Amino acid sequence: MPTVARVSQRATLPATCPHPRAATGSACLASGSERSTATGTALAVTSAASVQFGAALATTLFTLVGPVGTVSLRFLGAAVVLVLATRPWRARWTARDARTVVAFGAVFVTMNLSLYVAISRLPLATAITLEFLGPLGVAIVTATSWAQRGWALPAAAGVALIGGSLHAHDGVGVLAALGAALAWASYILVSRRMGASDHGLSGLALATVLGAVVTAPLGVATAGGALLEPRTLALGLLVGVMSSAVPYSLDLLALRRLGTATFGVLTSLNPAVAALAGLVVLQELPPHRQLVGIALVMTASAGVTLGARRVVKARVKAR
Repeated sequence: MPTVARVSQRATLPATCPHPRAATGSACLASGSERSTATGTALAVTSAASVQFGAALATTLFTLVGPVGTVSLRFLGAAVVLVLATRPWRARWTARDARTVVAFGAVFVTMNLSLYVAISRLPLATAITLEFLGPLGVAIVTATSWAQRGWALPAAAGVALIGGSLHAHDGVGVLAALGAALAWASYILVSRRMGASDHGLSGLALATVLGAVVTAPLGVATAGGALLEPRTLALGLLVGVMSSAVPYSLDLLALRRLGTATFGVLTSLNPAVAALAGLVVLQELPPHRQLVGIALVMTASAGVTLGARRVVKARVKAR
């Protein structure tokens, strides 16, 4: 029968230490940090898959309600799911929380409108690749070691290969994609502040409601009654769940476990997943040079994840 002292010791062990012996020295801290990094990586990858297949599905709505109408349906679907899931009216909101929600909503609207305009004029993988310049820039600026920054180089090479050839008539699509890139960079920074708050997901829900309120009149003006067609409405709501509710929630959770630089380069998976989604949903087959670019991007993603783990282990040993 264990003594009182041993029972007390086991009761106060951190959740990441399943065995008492693991709590000695830095072993427990390393285990917890590794698990947190692995979980954050899984969340970020799942988010990428959900948002890119949602984007591919959204393109099937462009002929019915246009890109702006599709964005309005996306916000509506995401807002319904997130509000029901988080019930934000139960939380107490400060003025700072309100400012963060408004900033988040503004980034949402800018990013989604810009991206969908780009997708309507460019191939899915090309638009997503140009948009990726935003998080890539964040990764380079905020990295804590040159080893992590170095993985941005093969990622950038992959982006160049995936992007393919652009022509003069692609100018509007390119500008829209670059606007989405700037918004995505802002999204990463605002998401980290939102995720660190006591009610990050509730704030996400309110930001999505704000986005729905802003884009609804625009959708009605461009698509009219077509937005209310049962099939169109159902498909738009599904896009909202796949492209907003699920991935943005996962991103907030991932950013609690990963550094901004690591998260930024992990999102380099998005062009690769977009190419896959384009192939499966839209029958867009990338040329060989784009496939090489996809491989480079995925290599960079794996490399930065391993680099983050080494940094965590080094910090733990230093303690």
